[in-house]
Amino acid sequence: MQEIDIIAYIKKSFAEKNTFSVFLVSIISIVLFVAVASLVAFHYRAQVFGYLAKEYVLGSMVQEDNTGEEKSVTEKIIEKQSIFTQEYFVVDAVKKTNPAVVSITLSKEVPKYEIVTLPDQQDIFGNIFPSFPQYKQNGTEKKQVGSGSGFFVSSDGLIVTNKHVVEATDVSYTVYTNDGKKHDAKVIARDPVLDIALMKIESNNYPYLNLGNSDSLLVGQTVIAIGNALGEYKNTVSVGVVSGLSRSVTAGGSLSGKTELLDHVIQTDAAINPGNSGGPLLDLSGRVVGVNVAVVTGSQGIGFALPVNSIKSAIESVKNSGKIIRPYLGVRYLIVNAEMKEAASLAVDYGALVKAGANASEPAIISGGPAEKAGLKENDIILYIDGEKITEANSLANIIRQKKVGQTITMRVWSKGGEKTVKATLEVFKED
Repeated sequence: MQEIDIIAYIKKSFAEKNTFSVFLVSIISIVLFVAVASLVAFHYRAQVFGYLAKEYVLGSMVQEDNTGEEKSVTEKIIEKQSIFTQEYFVVDAVKKTNPAVVSITLSKEVPKYEIVTLPDQQDIFGNIFPSFPQYKQNGTEKKQVGSGSGFFVSSDGLIVTNKHVVEATDVSYTVYTNDGKKHDAKVIARDPVLDIALMKIESNNYPYLNLGNSDSLLVGQTVIAIGNALGEYKNTVSVGVVSGLSRSVTAGGSLSGKTELLDHVIQTDAAINPGNSGGPLLDLSGRVVGVNVAVVTGSQGIGFALPVNSIKSAIESVKNSGKIIRPYLGVRYLIVNAEMKEAASLAVDYGALVKAGANASEPAIISGGPAEKAGLKENDIILYIDGEKITEANSLANIIRQKKVGQTITMRVWSKGGEKTVKATLEVFKED
């Protein structure tokens, strides 16, 4: 039989002291032993891990407490078991990141009024009428008119926040660091496309946060939000999960009343309150995966954050040039879906329909822009850009954001009953 032949071969090899054969047999034996041991260890992995954890806890209990205070067995077990729980990672991440999160306040000179009471009035018949208090302006005073959050992205005081937090130009900005110190701050750049802005305070050696990879986020993953909740409670921490990805949300600033449609944002149930805007959304390693941007008014457990990957280019642009440079195509559009196709009798159920806004100041094609130069017209439907299909989950704006100024893109366009290929060279976005 084959087994007898193998055994006979092994015996013969050892008897004849065949070095190569003995070495080969030894290697095979070791590999088989390791494989069997690994399978056994994997099968009983829960018991092995439990035994090691128990020994670790029991061993730690015999060590003298550094504080000199005696702790009960239960307290020590709970303390040590926290190493194996999510709570430990949350606490550790907060400890590492909290010093790099800041609170932002907006102050403005506003009229100061005082109450003036005039003498009682008397009519021609001698009747006396009491005077009502009146308000009279007596100079101005500086008052806080808004607040938000932010975080350091470099040791020299560069801070990321939301554009809608710092959109006002007639106010002064103050940054409060985690140690309670306040600093005058200057807005360096406001992103023309995303709800992002960068600020700067003087000095250096500030702790800063590392940026993670938002493309690797999964629904259900634990995240941590830190910010200036309600404008009163600095560096408030809340924990939740990623509730959804690639959402669309409308955000706006309280001072200007302007609103903005944000696409491809992260939905989370971590508590995000007014004042949290601009703060970081973190993973359990303490890396930034998003920038808290909005909360649905009147709802509970629905907050949104911009994916950090979408803002990395803006940060690098400011570091290199002092301003945010974004490419643009120069069209206004509506995303086409099945409902729009049916309602408007369109030929396709995807793409970006080039369409003017509600008033004359919102043309379909921006005058002098790349789209006009390329020959795009209103009612054209842009189907693909460089092979990427335009859908509700992958909008035209999202694709263009990933391109560079000066890059030539190739578009497949549905126009006047047929498809055509159009090329356009992207230019620097210019605010109105």
